[in-house]
Amino acid sequence: MKTPNKPILVVEDDDVDVMTIRRALKEIHVVNPVIREENGERAIQYLRNSESEMPCIILLDLNMPVMNGIEFLQVVKSDPYLKRIPVVVLTTSEEQQDKVNSFNFSVAGYMAKPVDYRRFVEVMRSIDLYWSLSELP
Repeated sequence: MKTPNKPILVVEDDDVDVMTIRRALKEIHVVNPVIREENGERAIQYLRNSESEMPCIILLDLNMPVMNGIEFLQVVKSDPYLKRIPVVVLTTSEEQQDKVNSFNFSVAGYMAKPVDYRRFVEVMRSIDLYWSLSELP
C-alpha cells in the first residue's frame, strides 16, 4: 500500500475472508504487515493503544458481532486522532443504506467482496494502486 512497513488494519470477523485478503495482498506484492481485529470494538482498542503502530489504511467489514462497521466508523470519524486514517469498506453487504451510512462517515471507498478470487485480487490491486498514488497529509 503506501508508507512501507506501516500496517494495514483489517477489521473482519470471517477467517476465510482474512486469509483471502492476506493471500491477495501477497500476490500483488504488498509487503505491509497485516493486523487483524475481529470486530470494531477490538479495532478501536488497538487504535487507541499507545503501543500500537497506526495503520496506513483500514479495510473494514460492516457485518460483525459486538461492534459492526458503521458503529466503528461513528467512533473513529469522531476522534480527532483517528479520523484521518483512510478507511475502505470491504463488505458483502448490498444494502444501499450501508453505502449511504459509510459515505456519511467519510470512507475513502466502498467495495463489494467479489466471490471470485481473481476479481478479489483485482479489487485489492485497485486499492493498492489508489493508495500508492494518493498523497496523505
